[in-house]
Amino acid sequence: MYLEIVSPEAILFSSDVDSVVLPGVNGEFQILENHASIVSILKSGTIKIHTHSQSHLVLDDLHGEIVPHIDDDKILTIKISSGTIEMNNNKIIVLAD
Repeated sequence: MYLEIVSPEAILFSSDVDSVVLPGVNGEFQILENHASIVSILKSGTIKIHTHSQSHLVLDDLHGEIVPHIDDDKILTIKISSGTIEMNNNKIIVLAD
């Protein structure tokens, strides 16, 4: 499954992932491979990116926003203030503020 996180300034993350946990307006939710198509609004919170390995090849983190999780370096986290998500055909696009 492919994840891309885009902010107004830059593409913050662009890589294959195992899963992603997002802060939805009705609570946190997780997206796994082959999830049904979805469009949703995100609220302020933390996105947790579960990666295949410790190496993150395509990561343009200009402001130090994406950090490894304290307990597991295969999980990356990024705080957002709001955003939207679209999942379709195993591609997730997050437009984040």
